[in-house]
Amino acid sequence: MTYDELTQLGQNTVQPKSPEEAVLETVPNPHPGTLYAVRFVAPEFTSLCPMTGQPDFAHLVIDYVPGERLVESKSLKLFLGSFRNHGAFHEGCTIDIAKRLVDVLDPVWLRIGGYWYPRGGIPIDVFYQTGPVPVGLWLADQGVPAYRGRG
Repeated sequence: MTYDELTQLGQNTVQPKSPEEAVLETVPNPHPGTLYAVRFVAPEFTSLCPMTGQPDFAHLVIDYVPGERLVESKSLKLFLGSFRNHGAFHEGCTIDIAKRLVDVLDPVWLRIGGYWYPRGGIPIDVFYQTGPVPVGLWLADQGVPAYRGRG
């Protein structure tokens, strides 16, 4: 199998300036029709508060059941990194990421957990999924404990 359509993997690439500029690339699923989950974890996700311009930090967990295509991981890394200078509220970032992946992949199922670190003393967690977990899918817990601060 060749991957001639990929423009980022194995190439020197520039970090996209915005999520709109970022290109999410896909590759064929080597096991279409097989029920399995793929997980990406981004424990150091950053974006900017749209009001203050101050950085916001999150631990993202993305799970999806592929259809015909898989997301190419370098393009996903560049896409997530493109939020570093992007101003949006926690809910906007989390749901925008999920919807962009759904648009590009047309997965059988997708969920995202956005575990945002406190701003103003309040952590915000944002969850989204495209529907019920497919019957028969083994799906691990996202493994991110509730924020406890210094406990």
